[in-house]
Amino acid sequence: MQTYERILLASHGTQGARAADAAAISLCASGATIDHLEVVPDLWKGMMGDDWLNNASTRDIFGSYVESELGREVQQHINKLENESAKKGIRYNPIVVLGKPAESLLDQAAKHKYDLVVIGSPRPRGETGLRSRMHLDTLARGLSIPILIVPYPQ
Repeated sequence: MQTYERILLASHGTQGARAADAAAISLCASGATIDHLEVVPDLWKGMMGDDWLNNASTRDIFGSYVESELGREVQQHINKLENESAKKGIRYNPIVVLGKPAESLLDQAAKHKYDLVVIGSPRPRGETGLRSRMHLDTLARGLSIPILIVPYPQ
């Protein structure tokens, strides 16, 4: 199996993304680097519940709650990947941004010389959860390096 020295992993902790996490780690040589891009979709930015929260104070409390829950989930995912990477002797760099997934990935890919980009495949119909779609056509047009789309686990 071919191994890589520098991988850009776009992952956010869902079941499909965890398959991408495992694939990226398995493709790294010891001493390699994984830059883990976790994109918090910008749709969360405006999620203040204005339709049911009736005053500014309550909206601020709710906004802080959403932000802290997202932060907790992101940190748990980062901690898990950091531990798994360390076990294999892989350098791990978490990068958390707020934005659109495909555009954020292209921005990060332009910053360094990566050997490979690894992402999970779209969630199958019927699977629950947020669908913050990675626009594959945008990636195909914008990336000049190979991309591995890891199949959703069965």
